[in-house]
Amino acid sequence: MDAAYSLFQVAGWGILAGSALLLGAWSGFSMSIRQRTIAGIIAFASGVLISTVTFELMGTSSKMGGVVPAISGFAIGAAIFTAANYWLSFYGAKHRKRSHLTKSLDNEDTFQHGAAIAIGALIDGIPESLIIGMSLWMGSTISKVTLLAIFISNFPEGLSSAVGMKQAGKSSYYVLLIWGAITLTNGVGAMVGFQFAKSISPVSLAVILAVGAGAILAMIVDTLLPEAFEETHDFTGMITVIGFICGFYLSQINL
Repeated sequence: MDAAYSLFQVAGWGILAGSALLLGAWSGFSMSIRQRTIAGIIAFASGVLISTVTFELMGTSSKMGGVVPAISGFAIGAAIFTAANYWLSFYGAKHRKRSHLTKSLDNEDTFQHGAAIAIGALIDGIPESLIIGMSLWMGSTISKVTLLAIFISNFPEGLSSAVGMKQAGKSSYYVLLIWGAITLTNGVGAMVGFQFAKSISPVSLAVILAVGAGAILAMIVDTLLPEAFEETHDFTGMITVIGFICGFYLSQINL
């Protein structure tokens, strides 16, 4: 284990990972980005995240705690995320990675859609930020590779919410304040994960890593890849594979 990082540094990594939400929200107010470009970004980020889940998170979990705890945690994480995502689908956040869904909604619906996306971002960010903090405690490169994929995949989420809230008449100050607060919670989550990793056994840490991995993979399948395929279609698989290769390469060279 490596406690070379201070809590402020850990928070910084978490905030950096979540800062794409704020960047996406700002972009939603200030510029127009092609939907296909965003879909390609999502597909690429999915590949990087799948690589991280496969080779880093589950591999580390299995080595630390054994195969059964790793599998159990993975299934629990997927179940928790699926239940939360199912609940969110009733409030307009089912397609929270999509940047153009709000065009067909009226003002009230777009605001509710944007607010639901913000709640969805909090739920998505919990396993992501916790894993960043725990992996920094372990002295691993997991956090840096995962951070890259999280950063890329968070951008369209902030963008989609900003578009909806803008159409509902909310000011840029209001939207950026909300997403700025959510970005800061990613820093808090990373600190919690870092501190939590100090006080639990290796087996417990392995299970929690697997829980986070399961939640992330469920998020990829439920929210990322469907939105990517809607725009990139037959190219989704290839773009995702390229992201997977990049994630694997970065993990192997100890980025």
